[in-house]
Amino acid sequence: MKQNRNLLLISIAFVAGIVVIWTVTSIQGGQRTYEVQPQITMPEYRTDAVHTLDAYERLMNRYMDMVDRNLSNIERDITNTAEKIDSIDVRLTELCERTARIEKALGIEQSKKPITSLLKDQKTAIVNK
Repeated sequence: MKQNRNLLLISIAFVAGIVVIWTVTSIQGGQRTYEVQPQITMPEYRTDAVHTLDAYERLMNRYMDMVDRNLSNIERDITNTAEKIDSIDVRLTELCERTARIEKALGIEQSKKPITSLLKDQKTAIVNK
């Protein structure tokens, strides 16, 4: 009986060990499924026509920038020229006033004809000679 008891305890321990080993391997040793999401990005496919249009757009942007710069340069030049013409006009007005005062002081008679008609008279005199 003691042997049967020992045999029973050994068989119970053996069965319990098998159950423990089976549960551990079923938890750890089962097939695992992993979900992998790749982080690889592919560049978009672009045709030659798209490349040509992009190059044309860049070229037009550069051309518009160049035109804008040239127009601003022209505007600056026109402004400078207008300022110079205004300063010349002021100087000529002062010179005419000064010449008129000198002619008046010396008693020189001012011409009644405009300059353009005097020049025409001189040209016709030269041509008639």
